[in-house]
Parts: sequence; C-alpha cells; structure tokens
Amino acid sequence: MKYMLIMRATDEAFAAMGDIDFTEMLETVGKFNDELIRAGVLLAAEGLDDAAEGVVVDYSSQDPVVTDGPYGETKELFNGYYILNVASKEEAVEWAKRMPMTGAGFKTEIRRVSSIDEFPQDNIWIQKERAWREATGQL
Repeated sequence: MKYMLIMRATDEAFAAMGDIDFTEMLETVGKFNDELIRAGVLLAAEGLDDAAEGVVVDYSSQDPVVTDGPYGETKELFNGYYILNVASKEEAVEWAKRMPMTGAGFKTEIRRVSSIDEFPQDNIWIQKERAWREATGQL
C-alpha cells in the first residue's frame, strides 16, 4: 500500500529551520532517505518552495480566482512529502516517527494513496489512465 507522509510546520517552526546549516540538514535528511531506500519503501520525496512563491486557485465563484501566496491564514503549511510503499498504516506511522528535522511546531499527516486498481476497471477514463501508466512505465 502507498502512503503519503505530508510534512507540515507552523510559520514559526518553518522560520526556525532557517537557522540550521544547509549542509547539516542535507546530511540528516539524506541519511533518513537512505534508510528508506535501503528498506525498499521510498517511492518519492520532495520538498516544496516557500508558500509565498505559490498561488492559490479558489473555485468559490463562477470563474476560478487566482491569488498570490498561501491561504489567507497560515497556521500550518505543507512543506514537502514522502510517498512510501509499505504493508500498513502502522508501518507508515513508524517511519514518520523516525523522520528527522522535526520538533515543536512540526507535524506529519499520513494518508493512504488510492490505487488505480480500486476504481471500476470497465470505466473508459480508468482504462485510458491505465494505458497511459503502462506506456510511461508507471504500472
């Protein structure tokens, strides 16, 4: 089963990361990533750019409205993620407990990633997506 570990931090916790030596951070996170790789569970891992550099598309009105920066209220921002292929939610939790560069103000949300196999296989759109995944080596 695939699980997404979503890394979130308060504004204060994220700002405090700026005090950490970048080389030290790469070393610490790199060691954790290496453990995931050696265990054979890592499928993807990415950090995200500063939320202030992003945009938000709001669908509340007839025409979607695009605004700069993060949501109006930013108590916790989504900073990056891991996608792991593990046997259970409990195993995903155990990996999350070992995640480096955490502390007060940091959280990891864990959510299962649905598989294409869980959707009706006779649906034309599922069939098209499956064909695309096979053609791109993702299945």
